[in-house]
Amino acid sequence: MQHILITGGSGLIGNSITELLQEKGKEVAWLSRNPEKYSQKSFFWDPDEGKLDPDALYWADAIIHLAGAGVADKRWTDRRKQEILDSRVNGSNLLFQELQKVRDKPKAFISSSAVGYYGFDTGDRLVFEGDPPGRDFLAEVVRKWEAATEKIQELKIRTVLLRVGIVLAKDGGALAELLKPPVAAPLGSGNQYMSWIHLKDIARMFVHALENQGISGLYNAVGPVPVTNSVLTRKAARLSRKPFLNIGVPAFGIKLALGEMAQMVLGGNRVSSEKMEGTGFEFTYGDLHQALTDLFQKK
Repeated sequence: MQHILITGGSGLIGNSITELLQEKGKEVAWLSRNPEKYSQKSFFWDPDEGKLDPDALYWADAIIHLAGAGVADKRWTDRRKQEILDSRVNGSNLLFQELQKVRDKPKAFISSSAVGYYGFDTGDRLVFEGDPPGRDFLAEVVRKWEAATEKIQELKIRTVLLRVGIVLAKDGGALAELLKPPVAAPLGSGNQYMSWIHLKDIARMFVHALENQGISGLYNAVGPVPVTNSVLTRKAARLSRKPFLNIGVPAFGIKLALGEMAQMVLGGNRVSSEKMEGTGFEFTYGDLHQALTDLFQKK
């Protein structure tokens, strides 16, 4: 598999995967609404309009599907919630529809999903791939997203869905938001679990799933040691040399600021990585201190 097509390639995870694949000598192209915008080889698509350059699928030996509107980018109005759902389901449906027309189909389809499948808050119970979905908004989004993506298997294409946890990166994602205030502090009680993974490890995990033909189906894409919000925030503050106040930001204030989206940060999941580790995947940054040191103390 030499030609890898990526949706959502310009995002945090997509950029990291692109870089890793190119280091391995692979040719990478992105699907984009504005392909002329990037120096990276890109093909046009518009899932909302049901349009996709057919040359992209003939070119691709495999597809990595990451596209989806950011769940934390804007307040959850009814319109925004529909955008979050449509951006995932429409993209998967369009790829399924167009792949049916391709004679020499890609060999693998590796899709992003999310640990939000399990629900906003599963407490300190360790959850596994076979556990039932939650009953909240994000769980419903992920359930429909996965259902749309799993149809790709009907085309005899090896399909993998990675339920991605909280990605730790220095210049984006959840970590940047935790450290944005002048003084870092736990959110709410701080006891909610955060199933985190280093950006480099999530990129390596997608490539691992791509390159190993024995991998198919659902896998949690999280690190091996989930920690509470309080522990993660304290360690990140110390290593980034930011003041830390061990008094939780009141839940009512977070709810006032974020509305329904507050459930996402006040709840949490303790998610197992056992199934993915069983495929032979080894974490480079399986320890939180090691991961944060890499992000904040590089010379």
